[in-house]
Amino acid sequence: MERVARAFWLNSPGQGEIRNVRLAEPDEGDVVVRSLCSGVSRGTESLVFRGGVPESQYTAMRAPFQEGEFPGPVKYGYLSVGVVEEGPADLLGRTVFCLHPHQSRYVVPASAVTPVPDTVPAGRAVLAGTVETAVNALWDAAPLLGDRIAVVGAGMVGGSVAALLARYPGVRVQLVDADPTRAALAEALGVDFALPENALGGCDLAVHASATEAGLTRSLELLAPEGTVLELSWYGDRRISVPLGEAFHSGRLVLRGSQVGRVAEARRSRRSYADRLALSLELLADPVFDALITGECAFEELPSVMSRIAAGELPGLCHRVLYDAS
Repeated sequence: MERVARAFWLNSPGQGEIRNVRLAEPDEGDVVVRSLCSGVSRGTESLVFRGGVPESQYTAMRAPFQEGEFPGPVKYGYLSVGVVEEGPADLLGRTVFCLHPHQSRYVVPASAVTPVPDTVPAGRAVLAGTVETAVNALWDAAPLLGDRIAVVGAGMVGGSVAALLARYPGVRVQLVDADPTRAALAEALGVDFALPENALGGCDLAVHASATEAGLTRSLELLAPEGTVLELSWYGDRRISVPLGEAFHSGRLVLRGSQVGRVAEARRSRRSYADRLALSLELLADPVFDALITGECAFEELPSVMSRIAAGELPGLCHRVLYDAS
C-alpha cells in the first residue's frame, strides 16, 4: 500500500505550500514516525523563507533531512516530535525527537531519532534543537562560578541560554533586549532583565543572540577588560559593522563565534552529537522552558503563518505546529 504524507515546502522565497509526498518503504533499522508537533526555528527559518541564505553557505546550512536546494524549492526544518508507528521493538510507540522538516509522517533511520524522556511533554520537546544550541554555546563559553554575564537578545536561543545560566551558582545573569515586554520572559526564566541602555557592565561574558548590529556593539560595550563576547547570531547574507576601535584592543576583548553544527571543542573528544541532544532533552524536564513557546497553529496553516513570521507580523518566540492525530 502506498504511503503518503503531507509536507511543508518553500517553493520560492516568500511562497510556501503544503504538498502530498510519497514515503519510501522502511528498510530494516528504519522507523516510521507520525508527527505530533514541530517547532519553527524563528530566526533561521525566517531567513530561509525570505531567501537570505548566502550561496557560499548552501552546503553548510543543509538540514539533516532537507530536500531540494536553496533558495527553493526546498523542504526545510529541524524541530520535529512524533510517535514511532513502525520500527524496532524498543522504539515502537515511543515519543521521539528528530531533526526533520515539517511533515505529517516520515521514514528515517532509527539512529536519527532520540527518545523523549517521560518527564518531558511532547509539546515542550520541540525546543530540543534550540536548547542543544544553548548547551553547545555554554560548552564553548565555559562560564565560571561567580561570573557576571549578559545575554543580549531575548529570543529562543538567548532565552534558552539564560534559562541554563540561571542554574549556575553565584552567577549574575541579565537578559538584555530592546523590547520591554521581554521582561516577563526574564522573570519566568528566573533572571534579571534590562533594556540595552540600562544593562549592567563589567561583564566577564556577553552571549549575543539578537542578530543585530546594535546588539553586537552593546555586547562588546558591556565587557570588562579581557572579557568575551560569544556570538550566536547568524546574519545570513547581511553585512554588519563590528566596532573594533575604542576599547577593543586596549581592553584585550575577545569576540568568538559558536555554532551548533559541531560539538564544542571543549567536549568534542568526549561527547557525541547524540550525547548532546539527549542531554538537551533531559534538561527540558524543567517547565520553565514553556515560557519560550508563545504561539501555535495547525499544520495546514503553516504557509500563511510562516509568511507572517518572516515578515515580522507575528512576533514571539517558538511557534509550535500541531498535526492531526490521524
